[in-house]
Amino acid sequence: MQKKINLPLQEADLISLKAGDRVLISGVVYTARDAAHKRMIEQEKEGIPFPINLSNQVIYYVGPTPAKPGKVIGSAGPTTSGRMDLYTPRLLEAGLKGMIGKGYRSDDVKKAMIKHKAVYFGAVGGAAALISRSIKSSEIVAYEDLGTEAIRRLTIENFPVFVINDMYGGDIYEEGVSKYKSYDSEIERIEK
Repeated sequence: MQKKINLPLQEADLISLKAGDRVLISGVVYTARDAAHKRMIEQEKEGIPFPINLSNQVIYYVGPTPAKPGKVIGSAGPTTSGRMDLYTPRLLEAGLKGMIGKGYRSDDVKKAMIKHKAVYFGAVGGAAALISRSIKSSEIVAYEDLGTEAIRRLTIENFPVFVINDMYGGDIYEEGVSKYKSYDSEIERIEK
C-alpha cells in the first residue's frame, strides 16, 4: 500500500511512517547538496541565520541539470546522502523533519533522526528523468553562485519515495541484511 503525504511534514505523518513504506509526497521541498550544507553550517557559526526556515521541512539531496526548453527542471535524481552526514544532525536540531536521497546514513544521523523525530526517504537512483516529472516548479532561493548546488524551492506532486529510516530507528537497509542472513542460515541448515 502506498501512502500519500502533503508537506510540510506534520507530527501525525511522522508517527505513521515506518521503514519500508512507499510514499507519494506533494508540496514544497528544498534542494541542497554538499556545498550548500557546508555553507549553511559555516554561516550559522558566524551568526548568519539559515537561508530557509527548516521547521517541518524536507530537503532533497539533488543537483538538477538545467531545464530543457518548455520544462520546469532537467534530470533531478538523488545524490548520495552520506556526503551530508557531517551537517545533518545540526539541521535536524534546527527543525528539519525529512530528507530525500539515496544510500546509507551514519549512526550519528540515525540517532539524530530518533532524537528530533525525523525521517529519511529514498528516491530511486537512475530514474532522474522520470522523477523530474513530479516537479511542478523550481525557484532558486539561496546560494545562486553554487549553480546546480544552489538551494531551490521545488513544488512536487506525487513524488515517489520509500522510507529508509523512520523516527523509531527502523532501517530498511539493516532489515534487508538481517533477512538475507537469516535466509542464508536457513539454506545452510537445510543443506546439512
